[in-house]
Amino acid sequence: MKRVAITGAGTINALGVTVDQTLDAMREGRCGIGPLSFRDVERLSIQIGGQVNDFVPEAVFNRQQMVLFDRFTQFTLIAAKQAIAQSGLTFSGDLSATSGVVLGTAGGGVSTWDENYRTVYEEGKNRVHPFVVPKLMNNAAASHVSMEYNLKGPSFTVSTACASSNHAMAQAFSMVRSGMSKVMVTGGSESMLCFGGVKAWEGLRVMSKDACRPFSANRNGMVQGEGAAIFVFEDLDHAKARGAEILAEVVGFAMSSDAADIVMPSKQGAARAMAGAMRDGGINPDEVGYINAHGTGTAANDKTECAAVADVFGHHADDLMISSTKSMHGHLIGGTGAVELLACIMAVRDGVIAPTIGYEEFDPECALDVVPNTAREARVDVALSNAFAFGGLNAVLALRKFS
Repeated sequence: MKRVAITGAGTINALGVTVDQTLDAMREGRCGIGPLSFRDVERLSIQIGGQVNDFVPEAVFNRQQMVLFDRFTQFTLIAAKQAIAQSGLTFSGDLSATSGVVLGTAGGGVSTWDENYRTVYEEGKNRVHPFVVPKLMNNAAASHVSMEYNLKGPSFTVSTACASSNHAMAQAFSMVRSGMSKVMVTGGSESMLCFGGVKAWEGLRVMSKDACRPFSANRNGMVQGEGAAIFVFEDLDHAKARGAEILAEVVGFAMSSDAADIVMPSKQGAARAMAGAMRDGGINPDEVGYINAHGTGTAANDKTECAAVADVFGHHADDLMISSTKSMHGHLIGGTGAVELLACIMAVRDGVIAPTIGYEEFDPECALDVVPNTAREARVDVALSNAFAFGGLNAVLALRKFS
């Protein structure tokens, strides 16, 4: 099997509009969550989120593009441009024919749905734009990335709620590792921060009105975010032959299904996914130094995840660092695993562990080293990125420091 390198990364999210800005914010423990700003926000009981502020799409995309690009697609294309530019790749010939794009999203064009429901139901109009369907479809972002960069190989979208990005990146990893493709563009994006998007989540009664405080005893729910992160996964030999910068090596993944409950997480399902990712990557548990937790800030998720970590790692769980960057950028639902992979890259490449901010009170059911409030310097050889979704769908990726 081939070894798989990450040779490019790009992002736009509540912490920054580039990878450097995002990692600086993580190092500083800066919070990107604040008051939401969009039409009818005053009608919502939840009025905070990790919104991408001061983003003017008209300054980036022309009128014809705006007709086709929902906000989640806009974010994807911005992040993809950064990632592919960093990789230094140009796709033509055989490389174009076999390279593809696999992206994750849960909601796809939620903003487009919201706008057009208003048009029909609130404003009473009988017509919508003829491009509404291609604008809102979940595969729109993947299709536009493939067209923009001449990616003619496997291209599709994965939608598994909060695990969408990790499932997508796992598929891309598998394709490169198997030799099917030398290069895959992968990651995820989401933009549910509109009236209809937030109103639907309000109904679940799992949202916080003030802050995301994962693992803290006084946590009171999750906070939504928006944005995208995109990566270039590349055959390591191909990357080395052309002298590419290698950010980290992807070494393993695993997926599991709880097969238990549509919303309540299962310790056993999460544990099987973590153990499976290590087994797939040939990783001993004591090699893992950092876990980017799913860590939503809900009581059920946080205590279940900590219990699963304790079961999988045994005594080594006390030596692990585990943090949730959702405390800073919010929960990007289908795009969240992609943004969180940036924190794993920072851990193995730079030796900097992103903190769990907003931590105020010790919870005996989350008695792990959750890197409270302040980033930490530490050598990390292996990091895991956890994603545990509604529907009981789990996906864990393993990264190794490249040297």
